[in-house]
Amino acid sequence: MDQQPRWIYRFDNYKRAFGLLREAIETMEIRELSQLEKEGIIQRFEYTWELAWKVIKDYLEHEGVTLDKITPASVIRAAFDAKIITDGERWMQALDARNKMSHVYNMKKFEETIHDIQKDYLTLFDDLHLSMLESALKNQKGFGSHDA
Repeated sequence: MDQQPRWIYRFDNYKRAFGLLREAIETMEIRELSQLEKEGIIQRFEYTWELAWKVIKDYLEHEGVTLDKITPASVIRAAFDAKIITDGERWMQALDARNKMSHVYNMKKFEETIHDIQKDYLTLFDDLHLSMLESALKNQKGFGSHDA
């Protein structure tokens, strides 16, 4: 029996996290959010980001890419080089925002980051979601062909 690659399992978690972040942003577009809900968006962004770079890392390793260092920045650079992502600069900006939000509890910075999530980062996550979904479907077809 074939086992699914690790990146597929991590991608399942990413899909759930991304869906929750998107839901929060969509709610924000319908009504004003409370302070607690805004903090929740930041938290959802942080864990979606963490899963995103780890999905990419696992996928690159599955595809045979050797990473000299395993850091979010080096994984993003490798993903850009491998054409898994198309906007390396915005991914680096998202990394910077994620790092700042882990250490800053300033409402002005929260508001700016929420705006950036809505304007830019949600699209990055969506593009990754679609790309990995396509790869996952190809992977499943590959499993099926072993049985034939």
